[in-house]
Amino acid sequence: MGVLLTTLEFLAYLLLIFLLGFVSVTVLEAYRRRHNNAYVEAPAMFEDPESLKQVPCPDIVDPAEKYLSLIIPAYNEEYRLPGTLNETMNYLQQRAANDKSFSYEVVIVDDGSKDGTKRVAFDFVKKYGVDNVRVILLGKNHGKGEAIRKGMLHSCGELLLMLDADGATKVTDLEKLENQIHAIVRKDYHPGDSAAGEATFRISDIPIVAFGSRAHLEEKALATRKWYRNFLMKGFHLVVLLAAGPGIRDTQCGFKMFTRSAARKLFTNIRLKRWCFDVEIVFLCKWFGIPMLEISVNWSEIPGSKDFL
Repeated sequence: MGVLLTTLEFLAYLLLIFLLGFVSVTVLEAYRRRHNNAYVEAPAMFEDPESLKQVPCPDIVDPAEKYLSLIIPAYNEEYRLPGTLNETMNYLQQRAANDKSFSYEVVIVDDGSKDGTKRVAFDFVKKYGVDNVRVILLGKNHGKGEAIRKGMLHSCGELLLMLDADGATKVTDLEKLENQIHAIVRKDYHPGDSAAGEATFRISDIPIVAFGSRAHLEEKALATRKWYRNFLMKGFHLVVLLAAGPGIRDTQCGFKMFTRSAARKLFTNIRLKRWCFDVEIVFLCKWFGIPMLEISVNWSEIPGSKDFL
């Protein structure tokens, strides 16, 4: 009994250290960006593989030019990225063929990969054209959070979806998030509230975030995982609850959709560069009063995935 209590106390201390570390990193990064004059946001550029010219990227403060942007962060994803991109492009092309008003772009953010990720990404740019597929090169590895931030800030969609390069969630599930966002807008938006009226209304103007969720799979995961992984998972959920508060059960699923207004507010203020950035998104949504939806999506565990469920 004494050994068990000692072990639980030790794990409790680890969770406390993690929580303090999360808060400290957020504060220090915010301070560094505000007061370090050496930190200057470099203009984002993408390369046209045909002309090899550097072309300026769109900016999140500009009006939307397409309906949907898909942002895919990639770090050493030479082997998993092609399958995800093939599935994604097939879906988007089919949807565009069926709906002439549907427009899209796929933004691949290469986070300083050391393998052939850049080559794979540019192969898709050459195949589908720079109007549909773009690659942003970060040069060196900054972390998933920074890669997504960069992609969000330089996309031109009314709706912006982040999805992982491993294809763990089927791209068709984006319609679940999209439909729920439209449902909220139809329910809560009244054209008479705006002097401009219905004519100038766009869904990109309403701040909403839809979180893809694997929480419905938790019972199955608990039954198949080792006890210590379940303990760590529950401990992480507790840390998230303490850091960001209740509301979203699964913060770590890499499948989230933002209206342009929400993305502009969140990704110009986010500070964390690596995996805990998901928790900061929840915190910022509450801070700015941005409505959050949590929607179950299909998910398959892909070899190499490190997310907690």
